[in-house]
Amino acid sequence: MTKESPVLSLRGMNKQFGEGCSRCIEKPENLEKNYCPNCGTVYACRDISFDLYKGEIIGIVGESGSGKSTLMRSLYFDSEVTDGEYLLADYKDGQENVFGSSLQQQKWIRNMLLGMVYQNPLLGLRMEFSSIANIAEKMIAANHRNVEAMFSRGHELLDKVNIPTFRSSEAPKNFSGGMQQRVQIAKALSNNPPVLLLDEVTTGLDLSVQADVLDLIKTIQRELRISMIVVSHDLAVIRMLSDRTIVMYNGEIIEEGLTDQVLEDPQHAYTQQLVYSLL
Repeated sequence: MTKESPVLSLRGMNKQFGEGCSRCIEKPENLEKNYCPNCGTVYACRDISFDLYKGEIIGIVGESGSGKSTLMRSLYFDSEVTDGEYLLADYKDGQENVFGSSLQQQKWIRNMLLGMVYQNPLLGLRMEFSSIANIAEKMIAANHRNVEAMFSRGHELLDKVNIPTFRSSEAPKNFSGGMQQRVQIAKALSNNPPVLLLDEVTTGLDLSVQADVLDLIKTIQRELRISMIVVSHDLAVIRMLSDRTIVMYNGEIIEEGLTDQVLEDPQHAYTQQLVYSLL
């Protein structure tokens, strides 16, 4: 039986803000959490490695400042990494490190192989454009030119995320937070990406709206067999959505495993504190 190949592999990814100094580079134990008091360098992500498989949802959990959002921005090329290897199965057969690809190639990857849903809809949507135009924008970036086909696809996706057809020509600035997140999801899905990245998508939403958004994400994952990475500080969200969970602390992965295993029997002291504080 052959082992399934991952759709996304990350190896030894590092992201630091600052040049570093001999004190922190040679002796990481001199850091205060992930900060060097000597030179001011912040080590936001340190030696991050994991694989994501087809149809799988990986949850990434950790407190504010743990590096999880920096990781997501790096995977979507919003932030340049210090070093590391990033492979995508649908790009050159997973043989090329896309962190080293040209900006033009990275733009193509963003438009064709990745979808991103930000915590703040202002980062993912043009608030003055109509909802359908937001979807068309991502399709145009992927070289779609048939206006009728784009409108058809846009209406199909808005219907899937429960945005009424009569509101498709309305700007997201007029929508509630939950509706804005659903438009973001529709936009992210427009080019059928194999990987969807979701960064704190339920933060700031009312509980009933959170439940609707989470149900939508699970439905999409089940119907489309899309692979997802979900970042959240909320363990209830991670428990509901993810197959496997990664726990980050001070820029590092400190624990990972099946979600039930990590949340029911945490091994690391920080994970135990995180889990038991919510009991």
